[in-house]
Amino acid sequence: MGLAQGHGAAGRAAPLIAVHHPDAARAMQLAAAVAANGYRVELLPSSGAGLQSWRDGCFDLLMLNPFHGRPDPIEFIHLARSIAARRPLLVLSDRDALTDRMAALRGGADDAIGWTDNLPEVLARMSGLVRRSRLAAGQLGCDELRIDLIDRRVERAGRLIRLPLREFDLLANLARVPDRPISHAALLKAVWRIDFDPGTNRVAVHMSRLRAKIDRNFAWPMLTTVKGRGYALRSRPA
Repeated sequence: MGLAQGHGAAGRAAPLIAVHHPDAARAMQLAAAVAANGYRVELLPSSGAGLQSWRDGCFDLLMLNPFHGRPDPIEFIHLARSIAARRPLLVLSDRDALTDRMAALRGGADDAIGWTDNLPEVLARMSGLVRRSRLAAGQLGCDELRIDLIDRRVERAGRLIRLPLREFDLLANLARVPDRPISHAALLKAVWRIDFDPGTNRVAVHMSRLRAKIDRNFAWPMLTTVKGRGYALRSRPA
């Protein structure tokens, strides 16, 4: 569920924040606050309904409360860490408890905070994590592939590859979660900001063009189609 379609400087889409809280009212409260601060928001469904939408998400930061009503919060934090991959994970607790914050940090969270009466600090920490992540993510690497997100420059095995905007954005989204398939729908949403299937083959067309530039005349193909699941960027030869 997208709640905001914000745009940053030069018309670039604002960062997308994935939010999960088991309590629907609190989830909406968090999402509304995030959207009011100029970010796009995706409300993630209960993990009990399956995690495919979590894994498919092309979000910039994952924010969730793993403590509310869960007997296994640490296990859920580990799971969230694996889903977030290289992206920031901000763990919230409905209480200001040192034990919760320490458990979250030990479980792999990038930051943790008690949030119920402290939304301004939550938003400040979220913004800080996104900002630092974007700076750190100025360079993405996957085997012999190097992507400079600031200058929008791509190299493979030291060879410069020039890409137009859409192809670059496709590649960058795949590179953030190497070896993990991203669905057609998720790529439409991340690259074209489309929340529905327009019935076109635009993703396939752009992927074909991207493959011709990233894989042709190299030792092994990095871009692969995963049947029934989407596309993935391989980090090593099959």
